[in-house]
Amino acid sequence: MLLSFLQILAISSLVAAAPSRRANYVVHERRAAEPVTWMKSRRLDPEKVLPLRIGLAQQNLHELEDLLMSVAHPDSPTFGQHWSPERVAERFAPSEDTISTVKLWLINEGFRGDRIRVSPSKGWIDVNATASEVESLLDAEYHVYTHPSGHEQIGCESYALPDHIREHVDLIKPTVHFLHRVPSPIQKRSNSTTKLGGPSQFNGPKRNGTVVVSPTPNPISTCDQSTTPHCLRELYEIDYKPQVPHKNSYGIVEFTPQAYLGSDLDMFFGLFGHDQDHKRPELVSIDGGVVQTTNQLFAFNAESDLDLEYAMVLTNPTPIKLLQTGDLIEGAGFDNWLDAVDKSYCTFDGGDDPTQDGIYPDPAPGGFNHPESCGIIKPPHVVSVSYGEDEHGLTEHYAKRQCHEYGKLGLMGSTILYSSGDFGVAGTNGFCPDGKFNPMFPATCPYVTAVGATQIPLGKTVHDPEIAIETFVFSGGGFSNMFPMPEYQERAVKEYLENNPPPYTAAQYSNSGKVRAFPDLSANGANYVVAIDGSLVLVYGTSASSPVVGSIITLINDARIAHDKGPIGFINPLIYDKRFSDAFNDITSGSNPGCNTPGFPAAKGWDPVTGVGTPNLKKLLDKFVKLP
Repeated sequence: MLLSFLQILAISSLVAAAPSRRANYVVHERRAAEPVTWMKSRRLDPEKVLPLRIGLAQQNLHELEDLLMSVAHPDSPTFGQHWSPERVAERFAPSEDTISTVKLWLINEGFRGDRIRVSPSKGWIDVNATASEVESLLDAEYHVYTHPSGHEQIGCESYALPDHIREHVDLIKPTVHFLHRVPSPIQKRSNSTTKLGGPSQFNGPKRNGTVVVSPTPNPISTCDQSTTPHCLRELYEIDYKPQVPHKNSYGIVEFTPQAYLGSDLDMFFGLFGHDQDHKRPELVSIDGGVVQTTNQLFAFNAESDLDLEYAMVLTNPTPIKLLQTGDLIEGAGFDNWLDAVDKSYCTFDGGDDPTQDGIYPDPAPGGFNHPESCGIIKPPHVVSVSYGEDEHGLTEHYAKRQCHEYGKLGLMGSTILYSSGDFGVAGTNGFCPDGKFNPMFPATCPYVTAVGATQIPLGKTVHDPEIAIETFVFSGGGFSNMFPMPEYQERAVKEYLENNPPPYTAAQYSNSGKVRAFPDLSANGANYVVAIDGSLVLVYGTSASSPVVGSIITLINDARIAHDKGPIGFINPLIYDKRFSDAFNDITSGSNPGCNTPGFPAAKGWDPVTGVGTPNLKKLLDKFVKLP
């Protein structure tokens, strides 16, 4: 009896001393924000089969910023020598070492080789596994979450990977990414600011209820009260007639069910256009994207009407490509339109996220039951997107993976513009998690150009200095909680922080002085006269300023192409360069309040409210056309 007891005791001590099988595991992703209206109802059935997708880390991403600067910095000997999609895909594809390491890990965990599938582009590894197998593999615990509407979804709060595997994996699905939206019939969403299928927080234009009666086409004396294309031409010296419009390309991204009405375009063109009666944008249907006309309300038509009316008038006769994304049933998100302009992103980089993006084919009745739209269009020279979502609701792996794609598009010669948000330093609808400033993504990605908003002060004219917008909205701006500061803005941001030290703590914002700051530049975003649902109304927001800046860059590209040069591409290194500073109207008044604070003040030079200021097309043309 004594011997047996000692033997048992010895064996027990050995077991206790042996390292846990998960001792070398490290948490790879944790849910960014817990769901508000969803309840954790039960553990997931251990026999439930999950389609596990492992997104492999790409190689050479540490070179992306330098490579982008080599084609975008004015002092680079290879300025403007943009890369082909094939060259980009080859440079950043996952390495064979990454593929073999992850496969070996799965085999060692008990998965037979015939269960493991590597995607054709070698960027994803797919394996169907039971919930029990996945929980063991990822040291995770899956639950079913239930919404009061009856909808259910599955997920885990976090998952872990062996330390030697983490460097080879970007993210794994399904895991922590949570669908905070609840799919519902489109007819029930008429007054919702959360858009079916699109980014989880819809940052659309705002209105004050004002209906414009009998506007004058060229009312420059009242531009402080109503902004029209003529006001913008006067403000930013937009006096250029496109020379080679059909060699140029400008894309506007919209997410179904957001859609324009042809009658609204005609109404606007009748007042402010020139020979544009019945002119329409070129529809590029992405994943079943449709210009729906069944639902005709501000929430459905305002964004698309605004974007297209101003872009088409300011760049006329340049054809506008409408990148209409997502079907009526499921909708879409940022990854879907990126899939359409870069086939390699679709197959190995993006990995559409069911919490943010549409997943196609869509087998639901009436859905787009066809393969997803991969590489169906060459990236336009300029793309404007007036949508965004809070950084707070995203995991870093998801946001950074997408941000890298914007860098690749810049490497290929595209200018990607995103509106910076309409709630100052706060997130959507003023959301400030634990009182902390909540910046807007993708505007915080260092490889996009973030556009803030300004306005003409009441009682002033187009010839007076603008101020940061303070009517109904406040220009989104501040400092990212995810992305490091790119080299191109170090000097400008350092000067701002030294001359205008913010009175906030690290508990309120990322105050290291070493993170991405935004916006990069701005344009008027107040009192826009827009034809919506048969009436002329006033709207506000960075949703207006982004397509206007896109129009200005499009005109610059036309001039460059007419001089046998390529599109300007990624513009951030140029606009932060002091040699180009006099081509921007510096905004020094106003701020962007939020989170129960005054926000940041506008100031001389760059500031986190209006960026480097508003563009002057006449001066930019002279400088940008002289570049190689």
